[in-house]
Amino acid sequence: MFKELNISICLVICMVLSTDAQILRHFEVAEQDDIDLVSLNFSSYKGVSHINRSYHGVPLYVDAELGKVNILPSFTHDLVDGVLHAKLEHKNVESESLSKNLSYRLFSSSDDDYDHKWDVGLDPNYLYDLHFQFGIGKARLDFSNLPVSNCIVKTASADVFLDYANQVANSVNMDTLSVAINMGSVYANDMQFSNARLLMFDVNYGSVNLSFNDTMAGVSRIHTMVGAGSVKIKLPPKNLPYLVKIKSTAMCRTKLPFSLKKIDDKTYVSKGYSKDAENLMTFLIDVSVGSVSLE
Repeated sequence: MFKELNISICLVICMVLSTDAQILRHFEVAEQDDIDLVSLNFSSYKGVSHINRSYHGVPLYVDAELGKVNILPSFTHDLVDGVLHAKLEHKNVESESLSKNLSYRLFSSSDDDYDHKWDVGLDPNYLYDLHFQFGIGKARLDFSNLPVSNCIVKTASADVFLDYANQVANSVNMDTLSVAINMGSVYANDMQFSNARLLMFDVNYGSVNLSFNDTMAGVSRIHTMVGAGSVKIKLPPKNLPYLVKIKSTAMCRTKLPFSLKKIDDKTYVSKGYSKDAENLMTFLIDVSVGSVSLE
């Protein structure tokens, strides 16, 4: 049930008279005192999306530069029991074929090749539950200084870049951080700052590239699954507690650091491993065809 809100939406549509014939759109939810959680569902069929901290003092601040479009984005929101539900969706009425997806991946070299650009701003004074759906393109997420309780990312063939550029850890314990890609790659740096209980990276065709320079504050599990492609993980320092278990086939090459100790079939532990450690990390790696490289 939608109810009347004391929230203003600023929708600005500007037709830009340029050779690019871009359409500019702005979506905003004004500051509100009784918001306990912002639940955001963001979906874009194509483009380059930037999700990071905003300095505008509002729970959601979005700017879009749209190229050739056949349908404009839709934006809805409502506040129910302290939860702000916001949904921003940009659909394509024409289905993108597999050949077109491959064409974008092979021949698109810059962000300008994907027609649309999104800047999604989040505020550090609000707690977020995030759900993203990307089609073709790139998604760049920087969660520095942002309290995030959950983050689910799904893409068709968009590459995902996840970072904590300011080296500031999540101020809350995240339950799940999940990235699922049909065809593409994920690059996630300094994931110890996520403070996530569960991290899941699932790629059908492509690569998973992760780095950890420390352990999480608590016990955590990192699931990495690749159908055909590669997994490359920079592990935490060897004096910290973690376990690595690999599931692979004869068609998967594996490269491991000498510091890991084998304790069972395709199961290894660090020098600092302790099964009762409060910050124990467990890496579960599953690759069917391709390679696994740990360093």
